[in-house]
Amino acid sequence: MKRTMIVGLAVALAAAACSGKKEAPVKMAAGTPAYQLAKDLAAVVPSLDPEKVIVIITSKKFEISVGDVLQMFLESMGSQAQGIKNLDADRIKTAIERAGVQIGERKLLLEAALKAKKTVAPEEVTKALETQYARAGGEAQYLNQLKTYGITIDYVKRSVTEDLTIGKYLDGVLAAGTKVTDAEIQKAYQEDQTATVRHILLLTQGKSPAEKMDIRKKMEDVLARAKKGEDFAALAKQYSEDPGSKDNGGLYENFGRGKMVKPFEDAAFTVPVGGISGIVETTFGFHILKIESRKKETQPLEQVKAQLGSQIKQQKQNAAFETLLTGMKKDANFQVIPIK
Repeated sequence: MKRTMIVGLAVALAAAACSGKKEAPVKMAAGTPAYQLAKDLAAVVPSLDPEKVIVIITSKKFEISVGDVLQMFLESMGSQAQGIKNLDADRIKTAIERAGVQIGERKLLLEAALKAKKTVAPEEVTKALETQYARAGGEAQYLNQLKTYGITIDYVKRSVTEDLTIGKYLDGVLAAGTKVTDAEIQKAYQEDQTATVRHILLLTQGKSPAEKMDIRKKMEDVLARAKKGEDFAALAKQYSEDPGSKDNGGLYENFGRGKMVKPFEDAAFTVPVGGISGIVETTFGFHILKIESRKKETQPLEQVKAQLGSQIKQQKQNAAFETLLTGMKKDANFQVIPIK
């Protein structure tokens, strides 16, 4: 890979992040893949009319539109992005809103990384790409896979460079305060290490305060039914909006600490086994959990000391990251505008 390509990319990223001008979305051009995808989606969600600029994220620094999200879908997934057309209206809106939030968070992190003068050397990008090549069975096969799906290698290089840049920044800012003591490891060793739960999720991302109130009321009704003894797995299959567990009755088995968002984890490891939590709110929405089982560590402490230390460090880093990102979004006046 040519050094000039990476240097030029880094300069472009820095210029975009530090120009001082607020980024504004542009109208989708007729005849482009993003325009056509929006037109197809508008048949299900009329408000997604590609002739309009529909802003879904606002901040002091940038705005993000439906067109920006659809362009990202096409660049990152290629032909697989067409799968969004198979979703119902609510899931289409949720998918676009979630992606808009992720794009916005990535912009904030990248800007912070570049302001902190974090840079990525060409050989680091090359090494990261070579790892992806190896997983695919070689560079030729990897490039062929990209071609099959209609994804460009330029997009991959840009994405990898951004990931590495943000990663370097986070390594620095999250390092402080994530040291692990022997006392913390000893305490963790005596605690339950894994939990198995069933859960029901009602999504609230991108919803207005009034919509969230309605969703919470619906969850209160579901919770009341669960606490009266209705089959929790059946309720999860009927109501849960978590695609990763819905069809399996809301089941998540034997996950360790640090693997779930903190409010979810707190409930999973504090509600008595066999019990049902109250309504737990996370960045995804409202959850209720039924605790199926928990397990303690059975191996000697010395054999799992390093593993426990890594888990505790990950928990601290996750909490520090959430605090960092929340602060960034508050400073930027980051707002989500629900799709009607």
